[in-house]
Amino acid sequence: MSKSIRPICSDCGNPYSKKRLQAGYDICMECGEHQALKVKHTIVPMHKSNYVVVSDKADLKGINNKGGFHR
Repeated sequence: MSKSIRPICSDCGNPYSKKRLQAGYDICMECGEHQALKVKHTIVPMHKSNYVVVSDKADLKGINNKGGFHR
């Protein structure tokens, strides 16, 4: 029997699950958690429309202003 080689995390260098690699991730769960906590976003409900994901505060200002000018 040959030992199966586990993928190595591109951030910390530790081995991680093959299933995670098959899902398309090249980092371990711990590094993925650390990266996910850095991202900030919010969900904005639009009038008579769907929800919009906003990750930049400048995009959020005046988003539902009915076409009016926003400073």
